[in-house]
Amino acid sequence: MDLEKCFFLDSFDRNVTAQSRADSHRLGVAVQIGTVRYKGLFLQDPLAVPWPVVDYLADQLGVGDASQAKKYAERPKTTYEHAWMIRDTYGYHAFDDTSSWGERQLMRQFRTFLHGRAWTHAEGPVALFEQSVAWLRWHRVVLPGVPVRWMKTLAKCGAGSKAPALDRLVEPRRTATLLAVTRSLEAEAIDDALDLFALLMATRLTSPARRKSADERLRMLPRLERASKLVAKAGRVLVDHLDLVDQQGAASIWQRCGPRWPRSPAPARNRSALRWTWWRN
Repeated sequence: MDLEKCFFLDSFDRNVTAQSRADSHRLGVAVQIGTVRYKGLFLQDPLAVPWPVVDYLADQLGVGDASQAKKYAERPKTTYEHAWMIRDTYGYHAFDDTSSWGERQLMRQFRTFLHGRAWTHAEGPVALFEQSVAWLRWHRVVLPGVPVRWMKTLAKCGAGSKAPALDRLVEPRRTATLLAVTRSLEAEAIDDALDLFALLMATRLTSPARRKSADERLRMLPRLERASKLVAKAGRVLVDHLDLVDQQGAASIWQRCGPRWPRSPAPARNRSALRWTWWRN
């Protein structure tokens, strides 16, 4: 659904990509168009997307070799210039840009939406953050991204601070700190749950199964030993008889085996005894 919704190229998108002649550049521009629709920002590495996305765009553009896209990032300035071209062509706005009246009005609308959502919905900070991202993407606002190191620093600072100290923080640092702490605790809880699940799998399921399998193998060892000795004897008899056929003919086998294995079928109750006598001898 997201692939078709965000990375489908209509006639306007095709006209934008057609401004580039090289297949690698046309694919790169198409990837950046779909990426800013899907994530709301331009990636530092434009090709850091799942490869099926590139294949999907290559089919739409009629590019036979999708690997041509790997040449797109060889010149970083080109990807940067194309990002600005896409921003101007599609009317995207920077998150922190308030240089024009329209952009200032857009930010006021966003604050109104955020305040109304917070007061009218019983949502936690994570859900409120996701709703805000969806609103900004819908109104074509380029998101600033989430620097991982900064998030970790905020989470560490918030986790080591007391409630009064957090309450004295000014906005938007207070909200950002609380959100970073929440996401950090959520990630730690998931990691702990996965570790506990792995421990339970090892102690309650895997280890008993291994012990049971080992016990069964130990119980089968005497039977395997007897069977292997029987097979070894049968193999020696078979080899001797095959050598005898080569030297004296098939009739000699019956002469040699006659006392041990009669030609006429024995009664069912005595067959196992006769067979064991033949192998043993």
